[in-house]
Amino acid sequence: MTENKDNFIEIRGLSFGYGNKVVFDGVDMDIPRGKVTAVMGPSGTGKTTLLRLIGAQLTPDAGTVRVDGQLLSSLRRDELFHLRARMGMLFQSGALFTDMSVFDNVAFPLRVHTGLAESMIRDIVLMKLQTVGLRGAASLMPAMLSGGMARRVALARATALDPDFIMYDEPFVGQDPIAMGVLVNLLGSLKKALGLTSLIVSHDLAETAAIADVLYILANGSVIASGRPDELQNSDDPQVTQFMKGLPDGPVPFHYPAKDYSEDMLGESA
Repeated sequence: MTENKDNFIEIRGLSFGYGNKVVFDGVDMDIPRGKVTAVMGPSGTGKTTLLRLIGAQLTPDAGTVRVDGQLLSSLRRDELFHLRARMGMLFQSGALFTDMSVFDNVAFPLRVHTGLAESMIRDIVLMKLQTVGLRGAASLMPAMLSGGMARRVALARATALDPDFIMYDEPFVGQDPIAMGVLVNLLGSLKKALGLTSLIVSHDLAETAAIADVLYILANGSVIASGRPDELQNSDDPQVTQFMKGLPDGPVPFHYPAKDYSEDMLGESA
């Protein structure tokens, strides 16, 4: 299949599993350039695993992943290192280095991937912290930050190299309403200001749908729906409807598989 220049990432026939557990089975996905793409689905559907496959931390069992036209499986170690410098990553936990100050956390990728003088690194770090509203916290240690502040520092670090592509792993989880609102605003602003290609995996439907251009829903190892968020809100597919409306029971059952309840209750004790 020929490369589509409008897509920053193209995934074709992706299959992957952990032992006997199938995570993906022949998945096709396109991440359009300059857009916000969201991947959602029930817990355990492999959303974080997808990010690790795109970052080449994991290797597919079958299929291909292309990033800006480059086939990940064909890249040498040094080529992969340079490609990763064009990717930002906001980890679910923030993943700040606990023994480094806020300033040094944001400066870290600049020191690893560039030969910039410390004076230039200082200016860039302060600009990135200003963007997330935390320039005044530059000297603080991560243990001194609230959860929302730590996530914003992690976002400043993820954008330190002005990446072409940024991945967000559950960016809103565990945030209070104010912190969540700040993050939603920041993610939307980054898209508008920098034209970033973004991929968000999240359980937070309302916040994610508000900023996503394209939404994929994963279930049972495959893509069960994709399109604009408003299109999926009006889907007739029972699986899609259950997820989009947060219904407790449906194609994804509330009860874990078990034998008949009355038989279990009247039978012998386990």
